Amino acid sequence: MIYSAGSRKRKESVAGKKTETVKSVNVSLGGIPTGRLALRPDGISVFEYSDQWLQQGFSISPLHLPLRPGLFTAKRDPFDGLFGVFSDSLPDGWGTLLIDRWLRKQGIEPGSLTPPDRLTLVGNNGMGALSYEPEQGLKGIQENPDIDQLALKIQKILKEEGNSGLEQLIRMGESSGGARPKVMIRIEDVDWLIKFPASSDPDGIGALEYQYSIIARQCGINMPETKLFSGKYFGVRRFDRIAGRRIHVHSAGGLFYASFRLPSLDYTSLIKAVMAITADIQEAGKMFRLMVFNVLTGNRDDHAKNFSFLYDDGRWWLSPAYDLVSSYGFNGFHSTTISGSGKPSRSDIFKVAELTGFPMQQARAIFDQVFESCKEIRIKGF
Repeated sequence: MIYSAGSRKRKESVAGKKTETVKSVNVSLGGIPTGRLALRPDGISVFEYSDQWLQQGFSISPLHLPLRPGLFTAKRDPFDGLFGVFSDSLPDGWGTLLIDRWLRKQGIEPGSLTPPDRLTLVGNNGMGALSYEPEQGLKGIQENPDIDQLALKIQKILKEEGNSGLEQLIRMGESSGGARPKVMIRIEDVDWLIKFPASSDPDGIGALEYQYSIIARQCGINMPETKLFSGKYFGVRRFDRIAGRRIHVHSAGGLFYASFRLPSLDYTSLIKAVMAITADIQEAGKMFRLMVFNVLTGNRDDHAKNFSFLYDDGRWWLSPAYDLVSSYGFNGFHSTTISGSGKPSRSDIFKVAELTGFPMQQARAIFDQVFESCKEIRIKGF
């Protein structure tokens, strides 16, 4: 049993107070104790659901954490000994850069922190609905900020011209995924995620992603509301926050223990998974449509963290689409292959329908609609 008081060891100061090397983390969802995560001496995590969650909850990760009593043990790879569903709560890219700079300001070597340590820095501020205690990070979400001023602070940090505004940006973006700088803010009671250009981005990347979001919607893709802030910063309304509720989100990468850094999935397995997890052919159709859009528009950065599932209204759903923009991918290939091909043809697309049992007539109708609707941004070869 691990659902008991955790042992901890006193450590350096974070956020102006004494903190501890965390040996166990209490996990909750919607204010209900969900379970306890602990770290073994070999760096592998174990997890156990709480009695309360076993009585009234659901499996937070259907493939690896079924809803049953007992101790679960994580795999070593690809999440450094952490379960995929909890790894989804951790930042990468921009969020990690912010946190690591902040830790060094506190005199703490970032490499000394374990994954559970980093979950306590996320605390209650992560994407999705999971929360972690003890909470040792910076709290608060900013409302109605000056977006142009935020952009200036971000550029200074990217250029290593100082850390002005570091703590403000951590509060607004520490748990975000992806390499591009972004903030999570509330504007007139609406929660938004706003992206800013990275050093390697071309001019006008925000306007380009906004254009893709509009055309994706025309293609029938399930998209959140999008907006171009200050005429150049792409924003998307958060789908993990609905009418004040936090929605549980699980990435395909976390669900399948698939690394987003390397090609690790095929749309065939993704569509089969959608069918199995949602038990809904319409949800599988959404994934097929998204695959067609990504292929026809050259969005090759379709890695394992760019697909997610939501648990809401007592069941699993495919999340709205996100991160849709023309991209180079993995050495010029799609990060998620299409019937085994990283540079697919039209026949590869329909091969996926055949392999998954998706109705061929419906597959052809989806292809034709997307083909016609995305002609402004469609790549050559189709």
